[in-house]
Amino acid sequence: MTDAALYFTGPETVEVRETSVGPPEADELLVDTRASAISAGTELLVYRDQTPGDLPADETLDALDGDLSYPLQYGYAASGVVRAVGADVDPDWVGRSVFSFVPHQTSFRTTPDAVVALAPETTPAVGSLLPSVETATNIVLDAAPRLGERVVVFGAGVIGLCVTRLLAGFPLESLVVVDPVERRRTLAAAFGADRTTTPGTLDDAADAGVGSSDAALGDADLAVELSGQPSALDDAIGVVGYDARIVVGSWYGTKREPIGLGGRFHRDRIDIVSSQVSTISPELRGRWDRERRMDAALERLDRVPADELITHRIPFERAAEAYELLDSESEEAVQVILEYS
Repeated sequence: MTDAALYFTGPETVEVRETSVGPPEADELLVDTRASAISAGTELLVYRDQTPGDLPADETLDALDGDLSYPLQYGYAASGVVRAVGADVDPDWVGRSVFSFVPHQTSFRTTPDAVVALAPETTPAVGSLLPSVETATNIVLDAAPRLGERVVVFGAGVIGLCVTRLLAGFPLESLVVVDPVERRRTLAAAFGADRTTTPGTLDDAADAGVGSSDAALGDADLAVELSGQPSALDDAIGVVGYDARIVVGSWYGTKREPIGLGGRFHRDRIDIVSSQVSTISPELRGRWDRERRMDAALERLDRVPADELITHRIPFERAAEAYELLDSESEEAVQVILEYS
């Protein structure tokens, strides 16, 4: 069986190359990939050459131990089935469905402590959504929504929709999702948003302000920025009220936009905090660690309407088509999955 791996070889260029994985070492598993999810946020930044090339890919994941300069393997959402184990590994692992934070490739070797065992009923495609649900879990932990709050989510991509799903379970006064794409707004409503709107409506709503029917968009307690567009951070400042907080889960890479920090942001004591899934917030580390957060994400994985999130399933050997689709900013594409035969 010939192994293959996906490489980002230059701006807007990916290639599927033959590779040799080999048999597992004594302490390893050999896993055949069944599905891997493409991140339309992080991976598109790599695809478009919008990341600092000397930035480490991810210092917390062994499979991503290089930097972001071309050529590179990238990706972190693979689920598959254990084909073989090394001499020192429990043979009961063989045949089990697992998830691992590894790049897109047909098979991979790893250790048991670097995989997450999936429930037998969890399909490979659903398993590949685990990083998105874990990221959403981390964002909600950082956002710490409170009873009766007015919350605005910017961006109804995969992460934004997962966050919306989680926030919909809180006793909020209102949950509004902002996205320019009608299909995504429709999904956001199905995932639990009380209301959806477009970025172009925000100025009028913010002007209405406190006490109006648009108070959620002029005096919000919490905004969560997940659009991947730096300009949305400026919009978030415009919709929150005094002493409100903004949680930024987007990674902007090298993208730049002017942000108005000289007006309301300063005088209204607005807090802006970054949420990044590679670490746990220092405020939470007394009670939370990565294992507990992963358990919380696993518990919620099968509650995410995967059939609505996953819009495209593309064979791994045609991976270039998947990235071209996402790069075109197709209004039809939400989650694109690579499938392996």
